[in-house]
Amino acid sequence: MIQTHALLSTTRDPVTGTPARTAEPERGSAFDSLFAAEYARVVGIAARILADPGEAEDVAQDVFLQLHRRHDPEAPFAGAWLHAASAHAALNVLRSRRRRELRERRWAAGSPASDDPAETVAAADLRRRVRAALARIRRRHAVVLALRHSGLSYAEVANALGVRVTHVGTLLRRAEVALRKEIGDAPL
Repeated sequence: MIQTHALLSTTRDPVTGTPARTAEPERGSAFDSLFAAEYARVVGIAARILADPGEAEDVAQDVFLQLHRRHDPEAPFAGAWLHAASAHAALNVLRSRRRRELRERRWAAGSPASDDPAETVAAADLRRRVRAALARIRRRHAVVLALRHSGLSYAEVANALGVRVTHVGTLLRRAEVALRKEIGDAPL
């Protein structure tokens, strides 16, 4: 089967018949380059929020599909858009998971017994509480925390959120205060 998009995007040299370079790069190649450059970071952002590599990869695929459908991958904001969209999508998954767990608990006959040591239980409880708190605080606060704690620099966080770099520290501080208020006295 002939791929029509390849035929439409290339021209042939009239003498040799070999494909000639077009003046305008193909959309697919720009997308492929962006995918190769940003995939690991987009998955990392989602994984930081979800703590599930499989779900993080699903989120990354959805985010890249949205970018492909809605935006030009050569746009200067494409990388920042991917970072922010990954955090937003992962938070949506987190909130959906929380609602599902609440529904399941309502119908559950009882809670399962735990044989884990006390420290493991305490750490798991803290992670659960942090994720639940992220789902309850303002979306902007959750996103700035997720982006920064996923390894993005202040400049990258600012670019993803569309704010000045000098404003990121203030946003982080406010987000941390909101998170601590939701969690209570638990050490982070």
